[in-house]
Amino acid sequence: MSTLAPGERPASDRLLARAQEIGQAEMARVLARTRGSAALFQRAARTLPFGVVSSFQKMQPYPLYLTRGRGSRVWDQDGAEYIDFHCGFGAMMVGHAHPRILEAINEAASRGTHFAVTTETAVAYAEELCRRFNLEMLRFTNSGTEATMDAIRVARAATGRDVVCKIEGSYHGHHDSVMFSIVPNADLMGGRDRPASAPVSKGMVKDAARYIQVVPFNDAEHLARVLEERGRDIACLIMEPAMMNVGIVVPEPGYLRRVRDLCTKHGVVLIYDEIKTGCTIAAGGATERFGVQPDLVCLAKAIAGGLPAAAFGGREDLMRLIERGVSQMGTYNGNPLVSHVGLVTLTEVLTGDVYRRLARLGSRLVQGCQAAIDRHRLPAHTVDLGAKGCVSYRPTPLKDYRDFLDTRPELFAASYPWLLNRGIFMTPGDEEQWTLSVQHTEAEVDRYIEVFGEFCATLAA
Repeated sequence: MSTLAPGERPASDRLLARAQEIGQAEMARVLARTRGSAALFQRAARTLPFGVVSSFQKMQPYPLYLTRGRGSRVWDQDGAEYIDFHCGFGAMMVGHAHPRILEAINEAASRGTHFAVTTETAVAYAEELCRRFNLEMLRFTNSGTEATMDAIRVARAATGRDVVCKIEGSYHGHHDSVMFSIVPNADLMGGRDRPASAPVSKGMVKDAARYIQVVPFNDAEHLARVLEERGRDIACLIMEPAMMNVGIVVPEPGYLRRVRDLCTKHGVVLIYDEIKTGCTIAAGGATERFGVQPDLVCLAKAIAGGLPAAAFGGREDLMRLIERGVSQMGTYNGNPLVSHVGLVTLTEVLTGDVYRRLARLGSRLVQGCQAAIDRHRLPAHTVDLGAKGCVSYRPTPLKDYRDFLDTRPELFAASYPWLLNRGIFMTPGDEEQWTLSVQHTEAEVDRYIEVFGEFCATLAA
């Protein structure tokens, strides 16, 4: 029997109504003070689809455009200043205009930015990445998409198999091999026992779904059944060792080890997509943090101080296939500019002391946000993972993508403009997370906690 008084709404309904009220009011403030971004959008939309350079950046009714960044701060088209917790989806772990990074850019540029010939700096950069991630050999690319595409090609060549196994709800770049079962697929995902392999883009090869197998995260027994059924067809399993496309989902104890053993048993190449986790959650990324070594690792974002560098590497026997018929090319691969800046980033900026400091800042931020959530009894939780962290609007931690469907996007939709109007720049989607940079301070973390706490109090009022 209901305990509600006549006309009284359930607490969850009241919370969502309050979130909608806050979101509308705060977004109206955003639109009123970002006329410069609105004007630039009108201009950009005539040349760029959605008015942006990548579809991830599109927003309604228009995105915020930035003009510059320094330290941990960025400024928008209207001159408003923000503390940047977005950090370019994690690429700007060094912060903006870091003095040593600027110096390194000038050093490399003065010697020449491109030769289409390998330099000693590129060799040293590859050696450092191999050292950090325990790789035997490595090749450079220019984006995470290229890295995952090339790693899958190597895996197919090594096994003579065609099917790619991927985690439900994960994003691994926008090439046809992996453009399946990503966040927008919620209405096409099939049953939990047999997740569907629905494409998320038009223009893909019509029978591409034949070559994809989707499995849930944190369910090794499901993977075991799939590999028993069709392991002889599967070339590789590509996965984020900690899911980073639905907030953050941490692997359960023993899960990665079991995945490693299953892939070895069935001759399946295990590929870690460390585009987001690499260098952010530990010096050697998830490979170091969780202690389970894959066959191949894909890297990008934080590895080059904000410049467009990426790489993949791993076992020598796999990488040597590039010498025996696997095509892997790129005019700008490992160019002297990104190689020098990347090497400086890894050896002089992202040092051991920095990781210890970022761990302290991350814990401070998560504890402050969690305290506000608990104080106001909101259906949310926090995740702390090195320089990465997030608030997910669900009472308990996520195990897999389907748990993400239980989150309350309406609460995030209210929080985003609230933070923005109070000088906190964050990723615009509830599936993302914050990144701390080496230039963030305790005072700036405390400011985030203060603003978020005010949001929680207002939401719960």
